[in-house]
Amino acid sequence: MEVALELIDSMLVKFRSEKKWTLQALEQLSEEDITSSPTSESNSIANLVAHIRGAVHSRIETVLLDIPDTRDRDKEFEKGLKMSKEQAIKMTNDAFDILIQYLEHLKSRPALLMSQPFLNRPPLTYSQVNNETTALNLMIAMVREVHYHTGQIIYAAKIRRGQLVWNYD
Repeated sequence: MEVALELIDSMLVKFRSEKKWTLQALEQLSEEDITSSPTSESNSIANLVAHIRGAVHSRIETVLLDIPDTRDRDKEFEKGLKMSKEQAIKMTNDAFDILIQYLEHLKSRPALLMSQPFLNRPPLTYSQVNNETTALNLMIAMVREVHYHTGQIIYAAKIRRGQLVWNYD
């Protein structure tokens, strides 16, 4: 179990770090920055935040909190998606808090990493993981997914604002 705990701790560090940097970037943006897209083919920060929150809902809340999957993935990518800065910050906090809560749950029961949390549930919507996936594979997919999109958020924030100010505490 030592390897399982080390892996969970590593993911916790990763998600806490991603949360910190993403929130710092969002705090430096205006309402217009949140909803503007770098190009006509690009997603806005609002789209990316909604997408991260949607992925967390369909992949984690359904297991951890037994909430039915009601995700509308297409809406996450609507052009011109409206979202206030406060909404973006709240959605980001919520998404990361749920991820961290799930990892803390796994940490208290590391054998669950090899469980198949979706096995007896309805088919997943809009997911790269299937109902036979393990909790370990799910979390590896979430590390990749979240890191990819938080990188896009920070890059879009830099495009909008130029230099961002980082607090390394």
